[in-house]
Amino acid sequence: MAAISGLIRVMERAARKAGGRLRRDFGEVEHLQVSRKGPADFVSKADIRAERTLYDELLAARPGWGFVMEEAGVIEGDPGMPRWIVDPLDGTSNFLHGIPHFAISIAAQEPKLDGSGWGDVVAGVVYNPISDQTFWAEKSRGAWLQDARLRVSGRSRLADALVATGVPFFGHGDFAEWSRIFGAIGPEVAGIRRFGAASLDLAYVAQGRFDGFWESGLSDWDTAAGCLLVREAGGFVSDFRGRSEPIPSAQVLAGNDVLHSKLHKLLAGALR
Repeated sequence: MAAISGLIRVMERAARKAGGRLRRDFGEVEHLQVSRKGPADFVSKADIRAERTLYDELLAARPGWGFVMEEAGVIEGDPGMPRWIVDPLDGTSNFLHGIPHFAISIAAQEPKLDGSGWGDVVAGVVYNPISDQTFWAEKSRGAWLQDARLRVSGRSRLADALVATGVPFFGHGDFAEWSRIFGAIGPEVAGIRRFGAASLDLAYVAQGRFDGFWESGLSDWDTAAGCLLVREAGGFVSDFRGRSEPIPSAQVLAGNDVLHSKLHKLLAGALR
């Protein structure tokens, strides 16, 4: 096992503290007060409390770092310092409907050396409060579940592949585009799953549970940690055009090298 760095320990400690509160709130989910934020998009007091806990813990550990947060937005840090990219509750709809499949996602991103913007994600944690599992990765140090090394699946045949996705819903996403992609990929693979938490979908690709993943319309906080997990587990992540950005979020395609290439070919054909 790789020695756990101080940075990962900071991230995991913050995730576990926020996750403990989410577990308690999840047990009382029927009594949560929920406010409407937009079409089919609800945010609970649990979400807000978790984000505040993560902010306080991470700020105390790394003063001067900035934040990109789902609820609070962008909080600028000191120039030249890294920033945190935080999703306090990925899988909000699952949480609010009593489905025990959601996660906290935290990533650390460094600025480019030339000061022209943001560069690589160098560390990521995806924590499942219900299973008490911590997926973590650091750049060039591999991807891990607790103390077990992760590797993407070795499957090479589409007919054997189990692929995850996210489905557009009311007010979000392009149904026509998704339907074309589904129509191209669905008949070629062993199955398609929609579990409702992109960070965990990507963690499962890194673990080899899923062989591939595609989704569009996501945000940086949904994908920053998960994409690093896949890459450090030996997989490949790109947008739908095959471009490998530090955080592909608007469009994400992930899998091992062989299946990524095959899925990309199907996807590209569907979007012509």
